Amino acid sequence: MNSNASINKSGYVAIIGRPNVGKSTLLNCLLGKKISITTPKPQTTRCQILGIKKVGDTQIIYIDTPGMHRDDKRAINRYMNRVANSVIADADVIVMMVDATSWRSEDELVLQKIHEVNKPVILAINKIDLLNDKAELLPIIDKLKDKFPFAHIVPLSAQEAKNTDVLESEIAKLLPPGPPLFPEDQLTDKSLRFQAAEIIREKLIYATEEELPYTTTVEIEQLVQGEKLTEISAVIWVERPGQKVIIIGTKGSRLKKIGIQARRDIEKLTGQKVFLRLWVKIKENWTDDDKALRNLGYE
Repeated sequence: MNSNASINKSGYVAIIGRPNVGKSTLLNCLLGKKISITTPKPQTTRCQILGIKKVGDTQIIYIDTPGMHRDDKRAINRYMNRVANSVIADADVIVMMVDATSWRSEDELVLQKIHEVNKPVILAINKIDLLNDKAELLPIIDKLKDKFPFAHIVPLSAQEAKNTDVLESEIAKLLPPGPPLFPEDQLTDKSLRFQAAEIIREKLIYATEEELPYTTTVEIEQLVQGEKLTEISAVIWVERPGQKVIIIGTKGSRLKKIGIQARRDIEKLTGQKVFLRLWVKIKENWTDDDKALRNLGYE
């Protein structure tokens, strides 16, 4: 018997907001599984990441998006803004995430975008666990509710999974009738190649200096999955020789550490042993070259 038969509502939910507001943490929390990488650094998410979940009779397709930002000097920044804008256009419901501790000019940019579409928007006020006094929340809600006719306002903590069930229940109410859009046992549309590259990039961001994450990307050159072993060869691309030296570290120590940490996470993902080879190569100014971006998979 097809368990999809029990689904009679479905739709796409765009999780949008400025960089570092907690969108990827929220996606992982709602799915109960990590499919989107998270780091303390802004602009970690570069592509849309899709996560699929059945809630009662509803199939919710969550889409994590890159943080919307004003800096469009480089091709990679313009690409990330285009991704976020296209997801807003295609979604059935929008979740606008803000940080309870601060409102910035980039939040205004996101607000401007939702004024341009005629869709239900839920405001998720994240990081309420960082407020010293919960009484601070009411004035924040009062101030934000006047900015847009939100369908619902949900204060929550994605990090601590507080109130995320309330958000999900409000989302489910707003989705249209319809059949399932994906098989019920599917969790994401992302391939193992993509997920492995993202895991390596996450470990790289944690291991390297302040500016480096923005000029690095990871490309999987080869992935062979056997019965007991997955073999992966990956290239970390940087823009300058000095960046390559930083990633490799003294006698290869930093690259080795990145490899060990990434391998552990990929083993958790695949449920089998992983043999991971990493190289660091230079592709000058790849972040500002549209052709290079396409070649590296930023379509």
